[in-house]
Amino acid sequence: MATVVGGGIVGGTVAVVLFLFVRALCSVTKERTEVVVQVSHDYNRHTASWTDLEFKCKPGDVTRRPCLISPYHYRLDWLMWFAAFQNYQQNPWLIHLGAKILAGDRGVEELMADNPVLEKRPRWLRMQHYSYDYTAAFNGTSNWWSRRLIGEYFPTVQLSDLEQIVRQQGWRLSGKRR
Repeated sequence: MATVVGGGIVGGTVAVVLFLFVRALCSVTKERTEVVVQVSHDYNRHTASWTDLEFKCKPGDVTRRPCLISPYHYRLDWLMWFAAFQNYQQNPWLIHLGAKILAGDRGVEELMADNPVLEKRPRWLRMQHYSYDYTAAFNGTSNWWSRRLIGEYFPTVQLSDLEQIVRQQGWRLSGKRR
């Protein structure tokens, strides 16, 4: 039997779909997986020291408290969260994002939190897959999150490794090179 809401069966269907959509998006989990973008200025990628890039609101730094931004979300943060449910091959825009970061694109930097490490164009970029959990209240630390490395999400690359893909896709790398 169809529910009549908002003027008929179609309205009822829309109401049910909207309810399920809102329920799925508004459910909060204790654990979440995240893609963490890391960069390095070192010459040797095998001995490089890595710095996590921070986004405006997605989990990253375990000492940063969770943001309260509902009902709106920062688009890049939102896309990064959903990318963690898949691999980078299913999210080719991540390759473009990585290339733009390596090229020193100021437009990308404006979509992210303040990252002093990007004042100089990084030599290397990689993406790691982490599992994040809320920490217990009053746990003796200032950490809001604990995180565990799941594994590599996107391999270590430099800009020259991505240039052929960028050309094939017709992507543009604008921005100020440093």
